[in-house]
Amino acid sequence: MTFDAAVLVLEDGTRYNGLAYGARGRTFGEAVFATGMTGYQETLTDPSYAGQIVIMTAPHIGNTGVNDEDPESSRIWVSGYVVRDPSRIVSNYRATGSLDDQLVSQGVVGISGIDTRAITRRLRDAGVMRAGVFSGPDAGLSHEQQLALVLGSAEMTGQNLSGTVSTVDAYFIPAEGERIGSVAVLDLGVKASTLRYLAARGFDVRVVPQSITLEELLEQRPDAVFFSNGPGDPGASDKHVALLQGVLREGLPFFGICFGNQLLGRALGFGTYKLPFGHRGINQPVVDVATGRTEITSHNHGFAVDAPIGEVVESPAGFGRVQVSHVNLNDNVVEGLSALDIPAFSVQYHPEAAAGPHDSNYLFDRFRDLVVAKKDKN
Repeated sequence: MTFDAAVLVLEDGTRYNGLAYGARGRTFGEAVFATGMTGYQETLTDPSYAGQIVIMTAPHIGNTGVNDEDPESSRIWVSGYVVRDPSRIVSNYRATGSLDDQLVSQGVVGISGIDTRAITRRLRDAGVMRAGVFSGPDAGLSHEQQLALVLGSAEMTGQNLSGTVSTVDAYFIPAEGERIGSVAVLDLGVKASTLRYLAARGFDVRVVPQSITLEELLEQRPDAVFFSNGPGDPGASDKHVALLQGVLREGLPFFGICFGNQLLGRALGFGTYKLPFGHRGINQPVVDVATGRTEITSHNHGFAVDAPIGEVVESPAGFGRVQVSHVNLNDNVVEGLSALDIPAFSVQYHPEAAAGPHDSNYLFDRFRDLVVAKKDKN
């Protein structure tokens, strides 16, 4: 590991000087912070983080290295990576390499040796903002040049990134154990653990590209439909909203997580909005309104559904009664939706979180039960 200079520049002009980590060069994205003390490999390979520079609040990163079992996808998706103290050695029997080497091999520009909690406090006060990491020769650019490059980069609002992260070709994963039916998974940035959990519940899983039409989807005769997590602004995904409305009109059982929750909200006729600094990390407390049970959950989202909490309302889009099923206990943000007259529900967080916590894994059982009940009724 060499110790070249690097700098993180926020769009408000705030600068943090540190050391290059990973690949050298320049990178841009929305600066966000993640609060997990573990699971950095799952975070890096989560397609939901596409377009974002991730700042880790845990001070020591990389000590368990990387392996071939924990990735949530085939590559690292973050635009940049910010850590305080990268581990100088790898200490885990499962490791097949170092995090630093993997960042270099995949061209991910990062920075280390800076106070990541100070940056987090800045983002909590001012809100998430565009940022750039400059290292190598780019660290020598003038302050004015670096800030101009940051201000010229894309904002997350209005971006549709599904086409960037989705599979191009459909693929199939067979059910494990007793087969209960098939589920079409719209890949908006799906994670490998999601597909494992669905298959483990007896679903034949067919993952389809985000570009699929309703006619193409229905030709596969799925017993249920699932919309995955993913990056970008739900307000820029009109095509996926229309697709989901078609699915709901067909009466197919539906389950959505994260981005899928926002799209269900829009399909039901509610709006979405951008949070000041979003929810990220693996320690968000969420209450299940139906049971009163509090779950510690994993999150990565910067947008939320604008729906009334604490009451049953009519879907503005004509899909019957709807209620908010889950609520964030930190800031009262909508964390789940339940349609009462059609078989559809969603949550804003990640019940499939491979690094944990696993409090919400029961939602996959709830989806299975919904599909079984629909088939028994028919």
